[in-house]
Amino acid sequence: MNGFSPSDAQARAIAEIREWFMNRSCQQQIFRLFGYAGSGKSTVLRFALAELGLSTSVSSRHCVPDVVTATFTGKAALVLRRKGTPARTIHSLIYSVIQATEEEVEAAAAKIEEAKRQARGLTGFEKTTAEAAIEAMRQALAQMKHPRFTLNPQSDAALTKLIVLDEVSMVDEEMARDLMSFKKPILVLGDPGQLPPIKGEGAFTRDAPDVMLTEIHRQAEESAIIRLATMARQGEAIGFGQYDAHVAKMRKMDVTPEQALRGGQVICGRNATRFDLNNAMRKAAGFAGSGVLPSSPLEKIICLKNQNELGLINGMFIMLDDIVDEGTHFFSARAQNEDGQPVGPLLEADGTRGRLRFYKGHFEDHLAFDPHRHDRDWRIKRQLSEATFGWAITCHKAQGSQWENVIVWDDGLGQGEADRRRWLYTAITRAERGLVILA
Repeated sequence: MNGFSPSDAQARAIAEIREWFMNRSCQQQIFRLFGYAGSGKSTVLRFALAELGLSTSVSSRHCVPDVVTATFTGKAALVLRRKGTPARTIHSLIYSVIQATEEEVEAAAAKIEEAKRQARGLTGFEKTTAEAAIEAMRQALAQMKHPRFTLNPQSDAALTKLIVLDEVSMVDEEMARDLMSFKKPILVLGDPGQLPPIKGEGAFTRDAPDVMLTEIHRQAEESAIIRLATMARQGEAIGFGQYDAHVAKMRKMDVTPEQALRGGQVICGRNATRFDLNNAMRKAAGFAGSGVLPSSPLEKIICLKNQNELGLINGMFIMLDDIVDEGTHFFSARAQNEDGQPVGPLLEADGTRGRLRFYKGHFEDHLAFDPHRHDRDWRIKRQLSEATFGWAITCHKAQGSQWENVIVWDDGLGQGEADRRRWLYTAITRAERGLVILA
């Protein structure tokens, strides 16, 4: 492969994957290939698939490739596709989407009102029991307003020879069980240093790996970004100063919002920090006077919902133009993706795309956060695209993505030392060339 030879550790990993797939995958469904940033997991995968004679492409003989590759986030799948690997989200690979009808939601709401009416005449233990039942009904109603996923038995996962999962640190127990239900060998690429799911822990990264790549490539070892990521992962203090021409740690007070605008993608920990940073950077860019909604193609907007039929991917940055405020809940605009291609409803066979309608709530949260807004607006949100300001994003939203230049705004997120290490390591490894840590 272009004259490149794997290291001894990588060669052993390739041999172990081959031996597992050929001889043990019926008894051991999961093979865990773990490694930290710069250790060459993707290189090992590429060589292993070549040795096994497995292809990620659809052939003329088979409608499903030998290998299907999936990631937790749509943006991670997009990154892989741009690098030449066909990939999709795990959700789109194995699930079908089910949504409750408006009539079903209204019927459930009516039952709650009837239960509340009946409870008014109760006292003591009976009243307490009725109130508990009403609260359970309220929670069930809240769940009905969101899409539900059901396993798709016709999935490509049922027909392929091997499932490869990348960026798996956020896959939870339920999704892991659903993937395993297809009874296909699953090769997992993981980084135990990255953030786990927002709730619980990663189902694939909590157990010991079959292969753990610890040796950092010579080229990667020379990178200041990899050095700082390793320090963060090991809990070493990262001092203020310059680490190379493009990597530094600085004090927040020494960087203005105007400088941050030129410094790359800003990554923070908390949503409250995200709101504050977006507002400050919009002001520095000259957009604050235009109100809470985007007003220019130069505004930085990030998509929050997968709508493949519209060309929208959760985590994708989009450019909006010809923006029109349409009333209480939404505005409309013409949109382009990161490659400058139009996205939106397909109007003509020649690829002409129409206007998109965007939910206002995520933008209005920057002015006044309302914890009940999104539950209250569930019905209208279903019909709209969702996006928000993306000058600053949280590290959880950044997972699966990389940018040439990154500013890590360290707002102290983390419940303990282990959480802090994971958060900082994950944030740092989003940078490809330039990195500034602000503390």
